[in-house]
Amino acid sequence: MPRRALITGITGQDGSYLAEYLLSLGYEVWGLVRGQANPRQSRISRLVSDLSFVYGDLMDQASLVSAVDKVQPDEVYNLGAISFVPMSWQQAELVTEVNGMGVLRMLEAIRMVSGLTAPHRGTEAGIRFYQASSSEMFGKAAETPQSENTGFHPRSPYGVAKVYGHFITKNYRESFGMYAVSGMLFNHESPRRGAEFVTRKISLAVARIKLGHQDKLHLGNLDAVRDWGFAGDYVRAMHAMLQQEEPGDWVIGTGAMHTVRDAVEIAFDHVGLDWLDYVVVDPDLVRPAEVEILCADIKRASAALNWQPTVTFPELMRMMVDSDIQQVGREHEFGDLLLAANW
Repeated sequence: MPRRALITGITGQDGSYLAEYLLSLGYEVWGLVRGQANPRQSRISRLVSDLSFVYGDLMDQASLVSAVDKVQPDEVYNLGAISFVPMSWQQAELVTEVNGMGVLRMLEAIRMVSGLTAPHRGTEAGIRFYQASSSEMFGKAAETPQSENTGFHPRSPYGVAKVYGHFITKNYRESFGMYAVSGMLFNHESPRRGAEFVTRKISLAVARIKLGHQDKLHLGNLDAVRDWGFAGDYVRAMHAMLQQEEPGDWVIGTGAMHTVRDAVEIAFDHVGLDWLDYVVVDPDLVRPAEVEILCADIKRASAALNWQPTVTFPELMRMMVDSDIQQVGREHEFGDLLLAANW
């Protein structure tokens, strides 16, 4: 029988890449969906015939118990979250409910369906759980690069909620013998990234400027430093974490640091434009509490998981620009056709 995986957030960037990867390995893949129309469902539209879906909501405990009981998964990947950090200052309570308490609710659903009771020593066989932790938990980090042993100092409600999700996952592992791991993933991007994220905001603006549909690109802190990798690489690490003999927590990144300015220069240079002619620094786009430097120490993951990133940051930015040039071109071609048809 094929192994069965349940993915929350399956219509997001990571969920779509993970679904593709697990299908390629022969998994039966289920996605948790809330039922209403989802504008991001296009990311998995070509996979729909190969996927199964179950209704559930990270803010509704009963629905999660029902979903886990129906699917009876071997592995659960909790990727569902409100992932845009700036939003967490505007809707801190909602972000905390989904990104923090949502993790607890899913762990409880797995515990209840599996019949686990505390206390328990050792790791129980049964459903394996992956929690999408975040480099934002390190925040104002005391050391660079950040490893599995680096302390947390989150600088946003998003980061604080992720810290809760991280520690409650560890608590259920230690209290109930649950095979539960957290992947502390550093920034990972792709052509499927939402347009609100800075790398995609840059690639989309470069495409529009190159094609004559936009004049300027407004950005905040150009000196912020991040460790950016390709999302398609990182989902392989998620899967590898759940295949280890013992559960643990892992830092995943590239180990290379780049500024927002680097991203801008690479993207504009790729289409033969000087970024200084188009980029405007907007103080209103600077975070209230900025995270200045994030960079992953991946020695442990590389050795134990046999994992390495395959796409460099310049390759990633060029990939995103090329994709957005095609997308913007299609959108405007379709718009011209509608005008010509008097729609």
